[in-house]
Amino acid sequence: MKQNNYNIAVFAGDGIGPEIIKEALKILKIIAEKKKLNLQLHEGLAGGCAYDRFGVPLPDASLELALQSDAVLLGAVGGPQWESLDYKVRPERALLALREKLGIFANLRPVVVFEELLEASPLKKNIVQGIDIMIVRELTGDVYFGKPRGVKKGKDGKRYGVNTMVYSEDEIRRIAVRAFEIARTRKKNLLSVDKANVLECTELWRNVVTEVGQNYPDITLKHMYVDNCAMQLIRNPAQFDVIVTSNLFGDILSDEAAMLTGSIGMLPSASLGEKKALYEPIHGSAPDIAGKNIANPLATILSAALMLRYSFSMQPEAELIEKAVAETLKEGFRTQDIHQPGTKLISTEAMGDAVAKNVRNLLN
Repeated sequence: MKQNNYNIAVFAGDGIGPEIIKEALKILKIIAEKKKLNLQLHEGLAGGCAYDRFGVPLPDASLELALQSDAVLLGAVGGPQWESLDYKVRPERALLALREKLGIFANLRPVVVFEELLEASPLKKNIVQGIDIMIVRELTGDVYFGKPRGVKKGKDGKRYGVNTMVYSEDEIRRIAVRAFEIARTRKKNLLSVDKANVLECTELWRNVVTEVGQNYPDITLKHMYVDNCAMQLIRNPAQFDVIVTSNLFGDILSDEAAMLTGSIGMLPSASLGEKKALYEPIHGSAPDIAGKNIANPLATILSAALMLRYSFSMQPEAELIEKAVAETLKEGFRTQDIHQPGTKLISTEAMGDAVAKNVRNLLN
């Protein structure tokens, strides 16, 4: 019997975060009402707004809220007013702390080009048409967490910057299993991206992924160097299905892939652990447009759909939201970032209302 009670921790964050989160919650509440679900939404502070009030980017109360939830929905954190802070208390530390404390290790970024937005892509129609890629990025290892790290003075009196690329066999195996399982639900093709020709750390990555692949004979596994993958994403992105890669390479490649869609404002993400998960749009807090009611809420709405799919096993409801977004785009509604001649320019709130209307229509 499917669970009916869900606790969701909601951190709107900074910049446009509160505006886009508001529209995603609007959609979730409609789903909950129609499907008779008990969605408990618990709002907390994380990021710059938390620092301004408590002096830390992730207060204990917010962390406890996340730990007690079934899933976390996040808007965006950060902004120029906090860039001068010590690294340890910058807004982005809230996100890193949430990932660590929730045991999150896999970031999923679906890259889907909607037919109605082909003109918005910087690439030609025939290159991006029909793209449906899932990028699986490891989140706990690599140069982001490896030690030693930092900026130090050498004996010659000059400064040296050091970051260490480190991966354990267990970390690689864990993300590889998740990627193979995802590939099994799609076209059964998995590409592992590394730089094994020059980096021993990623030579281990390739070896372990290959070993894991022996347990998935139904999945076609290929390997590619990261520089070639970056080129191929522009040259022929339709060749890709599921891509699994390290923290650093995934950070770069997923943002590159995002632009295939025409706007980073269209891309959702899911960050998964063994039991907990965090969902957020991949764009930043966009402080230059905050409070203007012009931000694109679709990535956040689609992130909510991913939450229904991966945390609550509500595949039909997730697909319904995705169809409602597609229908809204077919009707010609656009926020500023995806506006083209001949389409209808609308606000953040109006876009949320348009999607909400289509969700209701599909539920009836």
